[in-house]
Amino acid sequence: MFKSIRDTLSRTRQSVFGQIVNVLGGGEINEETWENVEALLLQADMGVPTTLALVDKMKERVRQDGLYRADQLTQAMKQELRAILTNPPIFALEEPRQITVTMIVGVNGSGKTTTIGKLAHYYKGRGRNVLLVAGDTFRAAAIDQLKIWSERADVPIITGQPGADPAALAYDGIRAARARGHDLILIDTAGRLHTKYNLMKELEKVHSVCRKSVHHAPHEVLLVLDAPTGQNAMNQAVEFKKSVQVSGVILTKLDGTSKGGMVFAIYRELGLPVRFIGTGEKLDQLAPFDADQFVEGLFEA
Repeated sequence: MFKSIRDTLSRTRQSVFGQIVNVLGGGEINEETWENVEALLLQADMGVPTTLALVDKMKERVRQDGLYRADQLTQAMKQELRAILTNPPIFALEEPRQITVTMIVGVNGSGKTTTIGKLAHYYKGRGRNVLLVAGDTFRAAAIDQLKIWSERADVPIITGQPGADPAALAYDGIRAARARGHDLILIDTAGRLHTKYNLMKELEKVHSVCRKSVHHAPHEVLLVLDAPTGQNAMNQAVEFKKSVQVSGVILTKLDGTSKGGMVFAIYRELGLPVRFIGTGEKLDQLAPFDADQFVEGLFEA
């Protein structure tokens, strides 16, 4: 059953933003108030730079606008949080194109394979002719897992032998898509090799093959991040962004953590839009990111 963004944010709302509303409504607004707000925002993994910037903005609003009531303060915080979630560039997966090539990257355990299955299901339901490419050839289990998800989503898949060259497989997938009339290719990639250097080099090769095979490809490089890992996920994002020009983020497992504040750090510190949020384990539990819904969902009971 589809789970709403509001439901997905229940832990972040109860553990953090509900407490912030209580702190802001607790009487006189003084330095101790702001210290308590800071501590709660850090608990939600908003990160130090984004937390300090937000608290500074709130102090300024209180000073300039003479805010003192809890409802005024909550509304001001919603406005400042929404301002961090800047309008992203057009999402290539939503644009009409003969072939849209999308690389999905992320470390093992982030929910990458599950997310690819959900994406395939989501876009098939919107009339797209989807093809999966099992490009994580370094783990036989990854190929098998993606086959299972392709069956669940009822979309075809291109696979190779374990240990095959991922870049060559990406090339085969693009050729197959052209021959069979697929308009959306989702390419899985390795999440771990012996060293970080090797992993990034392999991803760069896949990226290069996509670029040479289709005009402006890959049209999106989506990074799957595991919300419960918080700031570790942010560090991963920095590394992936350096190597393969990550264009957006899919945040998984947000329903199992109170670290929803990291969405704001992703926007402000990484300069990346969040495109989808995983709202559960089932095939249809993937929601397009909506900034207004997200901010309201942090405060709604």
